[in-house]
Parts: sequence; C-alpha cells; structure tokens
Amino acid sequence: MEQVPSTGRLVQITVTEGYDLKGFKGDTPVTFIRAEFNQVVLGDSAKITVSPEGSAKYNFTSSFGFNPEGGITLDDLAHKPVFLTVTEVLPKEKKQKEEKTLILGQAVVDLLPLLEGQSSFQTTVPLHPVQGSPLETPRSSAKQCSLEVKVLVAEPLLTTAQISGGNLLKVTLEAAYSVPESFIPTGPGQNYMVGLQVPSLGEKDYPILFKNGTLKLGGEREPVPRPKKWPIANILAPGANNIPDAFIVGGPYEEEEGELNHPEDSEFRNQAECIKKRIIWDLECRCYLDPSAVVSFQKRIADCRLWPVEITRVPLVTVLKGKAGKTEKTDEEGQLSFHGVAYVNMVPLLYPGVKRIRGAFRVYPYLDSVVHEKTKCVLSFFRDIGHHLIHNNKIGGINSLLSKQAVSKNLKEDKPVKEKDIDGRPRPGDVQASSIKSQSSDTPLEGEPPLSHNPEGQVKEMIPPRPPLTCRTGGAQKAMSDYHIQIKNISRAILDEYYRMFGKQVAKLESDMDSETLEEQKCQLSYELNCSGKYFAFKEQLKHAVVKIVREKYLKTTSFESQEELQTFISELYVFLVDQMHVALNQTMPDDVQGTIATIFTSSEQLRLFAFEAEVNENFEMAAAYYKERLVREPQNLDHWLDYGAFCLLTEDNIKAQECFRKALSLNQSHIHSLLLCGVLAVLLENYEQAEIFFEDATCLEPTNVVAWTLLGLYYEIQNNDIRMEMAFHEASKQLQAQMLQAQVTKQKSTGVVEDIEERGKRESSLGPWGITNGSATAIKVEAPAGPGAALSILDKFLEESFKLQSVSQEPILTTQTWNPNINQKPSNTFIKEIPTKKEASKCQDSSALLHPGLYYGVSQTTTIFMETIRFLMKVKAVQYVHRVLAHELLCPQGGPSCEYYLVLAQTHILKKDFAKAEEYLQQAAQMDYLNPNVWGLKGHLYFLSGNHSEAKACYERTISFVVDASEMHFIFLRLGLIYLEEKEYEKAKKTYMQACKRSPSCLTWLGLGIACYRLEELTEAEDALSEANALNNYNAEVWAYLALVCLKVGRQLEAEQAYKYMIKLKLKDEALLAEIHTLQETVGFGNPSF
Repeated sequence: MEQVPSTGRLVQITVTEGYDLKGFKGDTPVTFIRAEFNQVVLGDSAKITVSPEGSAKYNFTSSFGFNPEGGITLDDLAHKPVFLTVTEVLPKEKKQKEEKTLILGQAVVDLLPLLEGQSSFQTTVPLHPVQGSPLETPRSSAKQCSLEVKVLVAEPLLTTAQISGGNLLKVTLEAAYSVPESFIPTGPGQNYMVGLQVPSLGEKDYPILFKNGTLKLGGEREPVPRPKKWPIANILAPGANNIPDAFIVGGPYEEEEGELNHPEDSEFRNQAECIKKRIIWDLECRCYLDPSAVVSFQKRIADCRLWPVEITRVPLVTVLKGKAGKTEKTDEEGQLSFHGVAYVNMVPLLYPGVKRIRGAFRVYPYLDSVVHEKTKCVLSFFRDIGHHLIHNNKIGGINSLLSKQAVSKNLKEDKPVKEKDIDGRPRPGDVQASSIKSQSSDTPLEGEPPLSHNPEGQVKEMIPPRPPLTCRTGGAQKAMSDYHIQIKNISRAILDEYYRMFGKQVAKLESDMDSETLEEQKCQLSYELNCSGKYFAFKEQLKHAVVKIVREKYLKTTSFESQEELQTFISELYVFLVDQMHVALNQTMPDDVQGTIATIFTSSEQLRLFAFEAEVNENFEMAAAYYKERLVREPQNLDHWLDYGAFCLLTEDNIKAQECFRKALSLNQSHIHSLLLCGVLAVLLENYEQAEIFFEDATCLEPTNVVAWTLLGLYYEIQNNDIRMEMAFHEASKQLQAQMLQAQVTKQKSTGVVEDIEERGKRESSLGPWGITNGSATAIKVEAPAGPGAALSILDKFLEESFKLQSVSQEPILTTQTWNPNINQKPSNTFIKEIPTKKEASKCQDSSALLHPGLYYGVSQTTTIFMETIRFLMKVKAVQYVHRVLAHELLCPQGGPSCEYYLVLAQTHILKKDFAKAEEYLQQAAQMDYLNPNVWGLKGHLYFLSGNHSEAKACYERTISFVVDASEMHFIFLRLGLIYLEEKEYEKAKKTYMQACKRSPSCLTWLGLGIACYRLEELTEAEDALSEANALNNYNAEVWAYLALVCLKVGRQLEAEQAYKYMIKLKLKDEALLAEIHTLQETVGFGNPSF
C-alpha cells in the first residue's frame, strides 16, 4: 500500500501499550504495529520487544488529514475504522538477507466518537488473532490480548450547528429469506448486492451498498444476538470484521414496522427463516447527514413515503493472473441476472422521538413504471448509477453500466428480503423489532415531545377540592315512605277531631253503636272538616307526597298529550294510592330540616370553555346560555360582551352581535377591539358612515395598530376610494415593518448585530404602498360580483387556475397586485397574476419559503398586513368578512398561497360543510408544511365531521405526537377519546381523556374519562369522574345515565333510581345506552321505579 504524509486537520491515533501478547517463537517476541486507514498505510511503529508479562510499550503515533472539501470526509470517518496490525519480526537465520515477519493479529478502532462532537477519546480495543496465530491461545492470565489507543484532534471536527442539526444514519442489512430457486448458482459464483441512496451533502445523494452476501441453504434459524459486521473487504483477522458493541438482537414479528408483521404472516416467516434458502449479510453501513441533508431527507420521506431498496446479483468469473496460475474473481460485464426492489415505508422516522424502524419487506421485480409510481424515483441504483459509482470507487463489484435488458424474469414469488431497521431515539412504549434490513439515525429526525404526566394516577387526585354536598335522600321508596307518614299524620288528626266531637258519646255507648249512628257521625265529621277548612288543609298536606309519587314512581314530569291519557293515569294512580293507604305502616319521621346547599362555583374561564365546547358541537342553545350566564355574573366586563358578540357573528345574528359590541364600547370608549368590531358590523349591515367613524377612531386612538389601518383600507376599497385605500394600506405596511424591525432588533441587541437589519429596513421602506416593487407585470382583470360568497367562489376558481398553471409550467407563480394612480380600477374586484420567466423565477426568493417545513400556523417568520387582519377576524369569528381579506392575501407580493392561508380557507369551508373543498386546501397546506400540527389537527376534524373516524384517528394521533401543540388541543383530545371509545380501546381513551382533564377540564372531558373507567370496570374512578362531570353540568343526560349504571353495578338502589329519574327527565337520546341500562336493571332487580 502507498504510504502518504498526513495533511489537513490532523487526526492523531496513538497506540500507547499492548497487553497479553506472545509470538510464534516464544513469549517475548519483537513486534511492531502498522496503522492503516482508508486503504492507506499511516505508518509503522518502532520494533518493540514484548516483556515476559506480555506487555509492550509502543507509544506509537500516526495521523491522517481530515478535509471535508476533499480527501478524507465525515462519511469516511463514519463507516471506515482504523486498522492496527501487530506483526512479529522473526530472528534472522544464516544467509538470510531480509527479516521475516508474521502477522499476529489485527485491532479495529471505531472513529464514531469524533462525529459525536468529541475532540479526543481513549479506548482499549481487542487484538483479534489471524488464523494460525499463537494469540488464538491466550496466556495463562486468560485475558484476551488488547491495545490501549488514544485518538486526538486539535479541535472538534463538527461545528455546533452540525452537531445540533446533523445526524448519523445507520443502515443494517441482515438477510434475504425465502429466495427463489434461481438464486442457486449453477455456473460461476454470484456477488449478491443490495443498494439504496440517501441524501448526504445537501441534495447530493450518497450510495449505500451491501456486497458479498453469503447464500445458505437453510435448515436452522440464524442465531441472535449476533454481531454486525463492517462493510469492508480484505480484513485479515476474522474477529476484526465485527463492529464493536453492535449486535442484531431480533424480536417478535408483531412489533416490527415492516410488511410481514401480522399474525397470518407468522407461519411464512417461521418457514422462511428456518427452512428455506437465505442470503446473509449482517452488515451495517453508516452515513453522516449534514443539516441540509437532514432537511432534504425529511422532505423526501414526506413526499415519497416509500424508499426503494434494490437487490441484484452479478456473476463472478475467474481470470488467470500471471504465470503462477493465480486467479481473481471479478464481476461479469454488464450482467444483471436478477433485479428486485423492496419498498420501505420511511414515514415513521418523521414521528417525534423515533430514531429506529425495523421490519421485513417483500421484494418485487424491478419495473420502472411501478417504482416511479410508488417512490417517484426515475433512476435505478444498479442500472443507471453503477457506472458513475465505479469511477468514484464506490462499487467495486460492478464494472460497467448495466442495461435494462439484463433484468431476469425469474422473480416470480415475493420474498421478505431486507429486514430494515431505521433507528432513532425510541419514544416511550416503542419496541425495536427485528427485520432483514435495518436503518437508524443517531437522533430523531423530529424532536421528541415532552413526556406528559403519568396518566395512571388516581382520578380523584385530579379533581379540585370542593365543599361536600349535603346528603339528600330521594327516589320512589322515599316517596312511598313520605306518603305513608302523611297518611299516618292525617289519620291521627282526623281521629283527634272525631274524639273531640263524639268522644263522650262513644264512651257511653261503647259497643252498642249501631250503623245508623256511625253514618250520622260520619256526616257530621265531614261537615265540620269542610266548614272549618281542615279538609282543605289535610288535602294540601297530602298533596306534596302524592306529587313525589307521581314524579319518582311513575316518572311523570311533563304535561299529558291528551285528556284521555290524563284520565287513564288518574284512575291508575287513585287505585294505587288507595291500596297504599290501606297498607300504611308507622314509620320514623324524617328530618325535614335540610342542610345548606353547597354551591359549586365555576369560573368565567370555565364557562367560556363550556360555551366553546357547545359552540363547536353546534349546540348553540347551550352555548348561548353559558355566554349569558357570564354576562349576568359580570355585566361590566367588556370581554364577556365581545365573546358573546363573536358567538352571534358565528351564528350570523348580526343585529345582536352589533348590540354586544356597542355595549362593550360603551363600557370603554377607548377599547380598540370594540371599535374595530363595531366597524366590521357596520360594514356587514351596510352602515358605511358609521363604519368610517369607528375605523378612523381606532386609527387615531392607536396609530400603530396594523389591523385598524388594514380594515380602514378595506372599507375605502368598498367605497371605491383608491387614494385613501392606498394611504391606509401603506400606513399598515409601514407599521408592520416597524414592528418586525423592532422585534428583530430587540432579539439581536444582546449580540449587537443590527447593521444588516437597518439596511434591510431602508430597502423595505422604498417599496410601494403594499410593499410592491416597481416592475412590469402582466395584468389579468377578472370582475368579481359583490358579496363574500361570490368572492370566495372567485377565489376558489383562481386557485384552481393557479394550480393548473403550476402543474403545466413547473414554474412558481408569483401573484402580485399593482396599483396605477392613472387608471381607475377596483382592486377588490381585480385578480392580477404575474407569471415570471425562468430567469425571473430564479430571483423570486419568497417562493422557496413556501416549502419551508418549520412554519407553524400563527407563528410565521414572515407575515403581511392582510394575514394579521385575517388572524384577528378568525379569532372573533367574523368569517363573513374574512373572504374579502383572503383575496388580498392571495394577491399580496409578500403573501400569496401559504400554509396558514390554506388553513384559513379550509376552516371557512368546514364551517360551510363544504368538506371536499376543505380537504383540497388541507392537502395544499400539508404539502407546504407537513410538520405543522394545525394541519393534521384540522384534517382530523375534517375527517371526524365527515364520518371517516379511522382517518381522523390517524390525524389526531399524529397531531398529539408533535413537540409543538396545535392551536386548539382540547377538541383533538375530546374527539380522539371518543373514537377510542367507539373502537373499544378503553385504556387509550382513559389516557387521552386524562390529558384533556389536566389541560382544560370540562363536563365532556370528565364524562369521557368516566365512561372509559366504567368500561374498564374501574367503578370507583368512574364514579369520581362522573360526579365531577355532574358538578360542572347537571343537565347532561349521558352523565346521569352512566351514574345510574355505576350505582346499579355497586348495588346502591336509591342513587340508581335518582340518576335514572333525571336521565329520563333530560330525555337521553342514546337508545343503545338506554337499552343497556334497562338490561342491567332487569339483572339486578332494581333501578327502575316503574317496574
């Protein structure tokens, strides 16, 4: 090998000492060490005599130059180790000119710590003996011989940005199982190869190749754990092939992320991995990804999802070499006797916290059309890229460009070829399963979300302390008891009256009282009771007990539909009461003094949350009740009036919304939001003079308010006052620029970097009224009819046209709006497009920002005056006014279609139940920012509302896995929990609802938690959760229904009947739940007083 001097940034490898060494000629041989890296000899050490104890102090330092621009690169450090070969120098014999040497062993030093940011490390590496070496038999100490090695660089090879933003991709190929019969070589030997490409430096692809697979006929399962091997040939010592501390550990099929991981695949997997032929590699390749390559890798995974991994075999031919008749194996020119491809789903690598996937994948024949359709790849790794890699010494086993016609058609059966393992830091609960091909990354491609609190705690711990409720008794049995007591009391009172009137007569006659006398006494008693009013008093005394029987026993709480129904019920009730009167028994008097009722106070924010829940669930009557309750509690709080007004705007009750906003303004005439909302309502109601007053007052009170100036400009646009419209938009743009500049200066003031910002501010101040630069544009004028609905339809058509133009020209479309003071035009009714030439398009920097994956809804790095206004209007639910502003955002040079823009459009269409359009816009938003949690959250809502709960579940689960929460997580948890309940995944439902209860507790969150606990037979926790739900809203029939179920389960008859009574009164609509209650009542024998 060539020996070269070390250049560039030096990486120094120092071998300080060797242990437990011995030689062919004794235990104290003369040895030296040769260091090699990247097939280049770095140097030889001095010849050192081994001590009798087996140690040798070499203190040998060698080095090589690291140069990321060329020569030794980070990829070389990632997958190429330093080889240290220990050689024994034999004593010279007589007439021997040169010293004889014999290789004792070889050690391997992995340089991976240098890619982890370390500038030095020290390690003890084992010295692996070559075949026939005396080191195969250890010394008496029974320790394996080893070398002490230190690696040092003057400064870390990676910058801070590379360490934080870069990544290390590890791809492990284990084996190909169940290979076809055609794989059995009948002629020359075969070189079995697998290859794929990944981004390495920016958009540049790096080839990963696995060669020299070993064909085995099967018969037994491959052992686990087994070591992974270096993808490097010509290693002298067999043990040096193994990568230190890297093993294939295997795992259950069901926990893999591949294709053949279902129970029905178990038999096939067992046969394939035990009996059938297989090709074994057990190789691990590594590739360093710089920050730009990580972003490119993420984007390509999001765009393509499936990654092609190709497999082929190339025949080896024997070539005579020299006179000695030696042979060398080479690959046959241009032959591909087999060409297959496996499609690996890489999407799990984008999940937060995941850094490894592993699974078995089927291999299919390589067909260009199918591969392009599934993976969007147009070039084949082996067929189209092989020639380029040959010249770069990437593939030694392919000597020429392989032709398409060389593909064999012998691949008739699918087979799991590559067990693929893509590693990243596993999330809690993730299991790393075995697969034929494995890929891993050092850190997750997407950050891991913070661990949530343990949801396994007691539900009672989450419930805030409340005053104990007064124990009240009720139910049918209590009603009957009260009736019996009243009958007893009235009977005693009548008997006392009888003795007062006829006591002396009865004492005289005693048993001689005849029937005529008794009848006469009865008539006199009745007359006396009626004349004295006691009869009416007794009737009133008994009335309450009868009413309770009607309510508790017969569950009658509403008016009767007909007179006949009333008469029938009265007859039935009379018979029952008379029977009960005859069987009345003496019972203990109840304590009529009830304790003070403990009130459960709900805060204003809780009421707002409850109202928002009802609003989203389209229970507008209940939402209005909550908003009004807030107003009754705090009538002087203008925020309550604004919230209620926004609710009225959503329900399109503009008159009531106007009253609310004006009430808020009367409470504080300097409140900017109240002024703006009064102006918006005035425009919607076409009171333009009042609208101008409100908007101008807002700009005077707060001259720096961007939204106020923008709404004023939109008002002037409606009035066709182009001059004032230009003025207002210009002022809004100026204020927005000033705010953004101030924010940047404040953020960077600590570092003192403000020069570029100030220059940028000067350049931006030279822009036109809406930030538009002077330049030529081709204007296309489209007249749009008035009204928000018409504007939205024109907007949709314009977007569709833009998409078609983009798909045809493959050039970005820059939409701008130009204003010419010499032309009288209406910008509100004009859509202007500019399609730049290829030369101009290359200068459009803004268009590339649309594909940036890091922009989140409402947290954009760049914004416009119109997007600021849209956010304000969406917050106050002024959807009727949003459409006009969206048109301006589309045409604004700094705006245009963006992720946030499409999200707003999707929200407006969801509110209109136009799910098809909403899905179209959400697809556009996902293409622009696939890591935006709001995109996935809104997609989940869309699928949920349209009835596709399986897709909604997938979207919700992805949303909650992000590090950054979506803008509204409450309903994501609620609806995901509901889907889990529907699918009977009660443990997941419980955890989901517990997270919702911790974040924003409400009746619905506690109800969901109570249902999940009830279904899990955790009755104590279910009762606690349902009681909390009932405390927050005792008008929810479903809460009463599940309370009745819990009470029936634990055998509490009185509470079960009470809960059942209120459930009936509130008219439970869930027929299946009602049937479940009736079935359980029949089983336990109580709970329904009407039995």
